[in-house]
Amino acid sequence: MRIVRAVARLLISTLFIGSGIDVLRHPDMRAEVATDTLGRLRKRFPAIPEDDATIVRANAAVQVGAAALMARGRMPRASAGVLAASLVPTTIAGHRFWTIDEPEARAQQQVHFTKNLAVLGGLLMAMTAPSPRRTKRRKSRPPRGAERS
Repeated sequence: MRIVRAVARLLISTLFIGSGIDVLRHPDMRAEVATDTLGRLRKRFPAIPEDDATIVRANAAVQVGAAALMARGRMPRASAGVLAASLVPTTIAGHRFWTIDEPEARAQQQVHFTKNLAVLGGLLMAMTAPSPRRTKRRKSRPPRGAERS
């Protein structure tokens, strides 16, 4: 089971590391897509910086960092939580299929939106997975109420 978890962490991390590095290098297209959502957020939270590219880059940096930790097996539940928290606004801002009239573009964005929901499900599972160390401790302890000799 340990190998399966390591491979799963690595596979899910590659998505965030690859796309995060791409956004860090070329944030403009993603910033343009996020402009509408960020504008609406600024109306509620005026402290949000005006530079959309900086916000998009910051999100990408968080994703790369958390994914790198997850890939190495460091703080995997916390890393999954950070990735899940960053994926929600990314999905809402980046894949607003309900605002697109052209059928092919709408369908493509709906696929990406649904894919992100599936990734979010995997991250939620990773967040709630028992720690391998805890599992070993529980197995070595006698059940509560068992007689000890």
